Amino acid sequence: MEVEPGLVFEDNFPSMMAQLGVEAFMAELCAGFTMLMDVNKGLITFESLKRSSAVLGLHGVLGDDEILSMLREGDLDGDGALNQMEFCVLMMDLSPGLMRGRA
Repeated sequence: MEVEPGLVFEDNFPSMMAQLGVEAFMAELCAGFTMLMDVNKGLITFESLKRSSAVLGLHGVLGDDEILSMLREGDLDGDGALNQMEFCVLMMDLSPGLMRGRA
């Protein structure tokens, strides 16, 4: 995923997993999904992600194109939204520290 110039994302997943353990870390990812999802659809949609951008501290930083790009990046089944599995896979893939641990 392309990141806007000036935006810096710190990869805290490896240290979180080390502190929490795998099961608790996965529970945290699930909680993140729940926070971002449309409660009526059970999916992260464009609208729910746009609404959640304020919670993420990204209100006014992420435009519609960036939000759509984030959804496309993780949308494995092509429905235009992220289910819980797609969200977790995307989060893991976006963590260079966790990906280095896979071999």
